[in-house]
Amino acid sequence: PLVFLGRVEHIKGTHLAIDVARRAGRRLVIAGNVPDTAGHQRYFREAIQPHVNGDTVRYAGPVDDAAKSELLSRAAALLMPVLWDEPFGIVMAEALACGTPVIGLNRGAVPEVVEQGITGFVSEDADGMVAAVADLGRLDRARCRVSAERRFSQPSLVDAYEALYAERAGRPEPG
Repeated sequence: PLVFLGRVEHIKGTHLAIDVARRAGRRLVIAGNVPDTAGHQRYFREAIQPHVNGDTVRYAGPVDDAAKSELLSRAAALLMPVLWDEPFGIVMAEALACGTPVIGLNRGAVPEVVEQGITGFVSEDADGMVAAVADLGRLDRARCRVSAERRFSQPSLVDAYEALYAERAGRPEPG
């Protein structure tokens, strides 16, 4: 199946994930919490729950790290249809670490994390996401894992921070 993993709220685009999966003829698993506010609960009740049938769309609820890894490793792709400029979205790095490609909208950090045509697809709209689902077969899941290790593993992040600190230490602070 395709997977949506994150807070179930409008700005995360859960409703778009349902639309993309339906139009692509794929099953969708939605995992994540519904924030405990009236607006988010109403969004879930009106825009998401009517589509949940346990077959083509399944709501798994919140998941722990073990369940998240299992879900992502078995997914055809993670859908990231964010409707706001999300600063990072750690779930994309988690998906890649499981060898799972990411299909997302061109918002926030999606184009920084997804290597177009290598670890997934960055699309301008839901139509592009649907088309990207059809192209998943040309992606190498092992390359997704290698990319995650190269870019997001603890050693690579430590090296990047050390390089940044060294660079900053060599310059006077602005102002």
